[in-house]
Amino acid sequence: MCGDNFSRFVQELRLKKWGIDMPAKSKVKEIKVYSTPTCPWCHKAKDYLKSKGVAFKDIDVSKDDKAAEEMFNRTGQLGVPVIIIGEKVIVGFDKDAIDIELMKK
Repeated sequence: MCGDNFSRFVQELRLKKWGIDMPAKSKVKEIKVYSTPTCPWCHKAKDYLKSKGVAFKDIDVSKDDKAAEEMFNRTGQLGVPVIIIGEKVIVGFDKDAIDIELMKK
């Protein structure tokens, strides 16, 4: 196994511990990442989503007060990253939570 096949294998193992079978493709409609340019965990989260080939909207809350207020009102969080996948809110960079949401139909 090498490259993408190995990555998929590892991902399947991680999801199996949660009792989730990995479907062929993600069916997620919208992903938002609330972030700031200086946040290292934001960069890791965005890089991880990019490595999965997932499209997402990057919202810089350091420049957009309205978006920061929207993030706080929806999540109660002031810290970033906040990742919203569909209706699921993920606070921080949590690979397992991201993978689980990406695999849901």
